[in-house]
Amino acid sequence: MQTQATWNATYEALAARCPRDTTALRRRLLLLSVRLWWHPYWETAPSVPAARSELRQLARLRWMLRLVLRAP
Repeated sequence: MQTQATWNATYEALAARCPRDTTALRRRLLLLSVRLWWHPYWETAPSVPAARSELRQLARLRWMLRLVLRAP
C-alpha cells in the first residue's frame, strides 16, 4: 500500500503545472512502477488485474481521507 501511495504522490508531483526536477521524478516513478509490478504478492493473487486496480483505488481513497481529516 505504501509503495502505491508513494507512486501516486510522485505521479501527482510530475503532473503539476511546473514540476521541479522532472528527471528525478520520472526515475522515481519508474523505480516504483517496477517494485509494484514485480512484487511477490502478485504471484499469489487470484485475479492480478483486479487486485492491482483495487490497490490503486485503496491508495487513492486513503490519500483522500487524509486530506479530508486534515481540513479545518
